[in-house]
Amino acid sequence: MKPLDILVVIAVPVIWGFGFTLAKDTFEAFPPIFLMSLRFGIAALILIWFVRPLWDRAGRLLATTFVGGAVAYSLQFTGLSGMYASTAVLVVQLEVVFASLLAAVIFKDRLNRWQVGAMVIALVGIGFIAGDPKIQGDPWPFAMVVLGGLSWAAGQILVKSLGPVGGLRLIAWFAAFSAPQFLLASLIFEEGQWHAVTTAGWSDWAKVFYLAVIMTAAGYALWYRLVGIYRLNQIVPFLLLVPVTSIAGGILVLCEELTTHVAIGGAIVLAAVTFIHLSQSRPPALRGAARDDAPLLPRDE
Repeated sequence: MKPLDILVVIAVPVIWGFGFTLAKDTFEAFPPIFLMSLRFGIAALILIWFVRPLWDRAGRLLATTFVGGAVAYSLQFTGLSGMYASTAVLVVQLEVVFASLLAAVIFKDRLNRWQVGAMVIALVGIGFIAGDPKIQGDPWPFAMVVLGGLSWAAGQILVKSLGPVGGLRLIAWFAAFSAPQFLLASLIFEEGQWHAVTTAGWSDWAKVFYLAVIMTAAGYALWYRLVGIYRLNQIVPFLLLVPVTSIAGGILVLCEELTTHVAIGGAIVLAAVTFIHLSQSRPPALRGAARDDAPLLPRDE
């Protein structure tokens, strides 16, 4: 890889990981689902001018964005609002396991015993995290993040129904189709949206700008450029910097406590997910569309 591209492939996961921590900090100003509507709405307004429309696949895209976007991120970020960011980002790693299992069931992709073993180990790690006293006291946020990961994985499977699209085109129209769904969900399940808009300070809007422009629009533009140039097994392992950055940000920026349960469980989960990444880079069914249909939001949450 070129030296500049090495810097980019390191910078993008770090940008995504820090964005996850920043989103947690932004919940003080904006409700979680409403924040997602702002994030993807602004990103869509930036990106859609540079890609061709997807009107011929609008129905399938609507289903994909509902499952892999509106449902997945509404659950995950609402769950994040009730738990530590450093803990939530570890639980989010279950997306890798869910996506692999769904690909095996739906597309009959074979999983070798080492991959199955790594998935079992990841679940053991999640079990350790679930045993944390803070989660035991209020398990609903934890459950929402897990269910959000399952929905995200199902959304990745639905991407296959879209056929060859192109990475940047996909994320642009994913954002455009999902933003109104987030807004509708926010109006149904949340309150105080207008109050948030009128009372948010410049620092709050700066965080929204980061999530929409830096994390989503710029982050994915840079990522999909790398996807088009290099083999996935060269760049996908760098995605492991996302949880590492989020954990560091949660501890250093949000002053979160890394408990023994979370530390042990997190180490187990990251080790298992690392093995899955390095052994195959990505789930078999999804890998076939690697250059055209890279992951919608590959663990930037």
